[in-house]
This record gives sequence, C-alpha cells and structure tokens, in this order.
Amino acid sequence: MEKTQLIPQKSPKSNVGKRIRYMGVEPILFGTFNTVFMICLVTVTLYPFLNTIAISLNEGNDTIRGGIYLWPREWTIQNYKAVFASGTIIPAFWVSVARTVLSTILNLFLTTMLAYTLSRKEYVFRKQITFVFVLTMYFSAGLIPNYFLIKDLHLLNSFWVYVIPSMVSAFNMIVIRTYIGSLHESLMESARIDGAGEFTIFMRVVFPLCKPVLATIALFVAVGAWNSWFDAFIYTSSRQNLSTLQYELMKLISSSMNANSDPSVVNGAGVTAESTGSMVTPMSIRAAVTIVASVPILLVYPFMQKYFVVGMNVGSVKE
Repeated sequence: MEKTQLIPQKSPKSNVGKRIRYMGVEPILFGTFNTVFMICLVTVTLYPFLNTIAISLNEGNDTIRGGIYLWPREWTIQNYKAVFASGTIIPAFWVSVARTVLSTILNLFLTTMLAYTLSRKEYVFRKQITFVFVLTMYFSAGLIPNYFLIKDLHLLNSFWVYVIPSMVSAFNMIVIRTYIGSLHESLMESARIDGAGEFTIFMRVVFPLCKPVLATIALFVAVGAWNSWFDAFIYTSSRQNLSTLQYELMKLISSSMNANSDPSVVNGAGVTAESTGSMVTPMSIRAAVTIVASVPILLVYPFMQKYFVVGMNVGSVKE
C-alpha cells in the first residue's frame, strides 16, 4: 500500500492578522474623510442662510459696519417689524399662498390625467400629442406674443393669470407618464374586470399609486410658483392687491440698491426709520424679507421628503 504524505499547510494567522488590521484602518479612514467632507458641505450650504438670519436679527446701523457672520452683535426684531409695518407684505403673502396652492393642485391633477391618457397603448394619437408637448419644451413664442395671448384671454390684472398658464407642464407630464408606465398593468386590468371605467381607474388606482412622483412634482411646482415674481411684474404690476410676496421682495431689493446713499429710505412702500421708531437699513430689510419668504417652503419640505424614495406600489403585485 502506498502511503499518502500529508503536506503541512502554512498557518493563516499572519494573513488573518493583516486582514483584520487592514479592515480596521479602512473604515476609520473612510469615516473620517466622509465626516470632514459632509461637515464642509453642510457649512458651505447653510452658511448663507444662517448669515442672512443673523443679519435680519441685527440692528441696522451695526450691520453697516460689517463683520456679521453666524451670530448677531446687537439683537433686534425691528427689521421684521419694519417689514410687516409696510402694509404690503401680508396681503402679498396671502396672494402667494393662494397662487401656490391652486397652481400646485391644478397642475398635479391635470398633468397626471394627461400623463395617464398618453400612457395608454390603446390610445391612437398618443405619440402625436406627446410630440406636440415635447416640441413646446424646445420652442417658445417669446415674451411679447405671450403678453398678447394673456391680453386676448382677458387675464391681465387678474389673479387667474398666476394659475391658468401653469396648469399643465410638458416636462412634468413626461416624468409622470414614465412613472405610470412602470406600474403593473394587472392593476388596471383587475379594475376593468370589476367594471371600473377609465376615470375611476385613474382616481382610485393610478392617482394613489403615483404619490411618490406627485410629491416630487408638487414640491417643484410649489417652489416655482412661490418664487415667481416676473409674471406679477408683467401682468399685474398696476394692481397692488395682486402683488406677490416675491415681487415685493424684488421691489425692496431694487429700491434698497438705489437707496444706499440715503439709508433712511428703505423701499417704495414707505418703510422708513421714522415709521418704525428705529434705524433700519436696506441690507437688514432685505435679509428680513428673505427669511420671511423662505420659511413657508422650509416648513413644507419635510412633509414631502418621505415620498421621494419610498413608493406606494411596493409589494402590491406578486407575479
């Protein structure tokens, strides 16, 4: 009988030790680099906003000296009192809220309905209509034809000029249509078997399943409507009761740039040092109005964020 000779193997302890040491150093280096990078990124991102808050809470004369970074030197709320004492900010705020809410709701509903229609393969003209909508993303008539169109529609100096032109968006339609195309067709088929019509399928099946993409689109539409001021400048500048908050902010910024030589005049709405009982400056007023205009969007965003990643249709169909 032949004897089998056992070849002794090297002990892997040395390799294991090196591997443990390597695996112990790599997470530490990555964690350190990631922490430092994220701190720098957060600092660069938040510093302008925190600096604006500090300036808005600092006394106007002291702000002119400069050197305000993250903490006010002389605390005051007189800048905010001056903003709200003008008499135009609060009405403009409610106009902006109304246009933002209506524009967002109508844009979501109508654009989603259009996207569902164009996502149906049995619809004969879906490619042609989609091409027409995509064409509007590349070619525009320009400002003057748009102005005459708004005028012919009798929307000048009307609140609906803020809402009607933005009821449907070609880009949002393409995004929502792509999302609807990813839904399982068996969901719609089961609803049809139960006798549901297309509108019922849209309202009770498709629309609820589109909550993630609708939340994203809603945030984009709301931010765009809230920050818009040019349409108020073009179409409703002669009606003070239709002025928006961002348009008032633009007027404050423009007037403050022209009033740097005379700090007692802050804006065209009559916000002066005499009217508020304390010295306010263009820089401090601009900071205060910027914070007032930013707070509503900052309050809405956390409620929309949870829909960005998690979908409502996860696990709804098992095939």
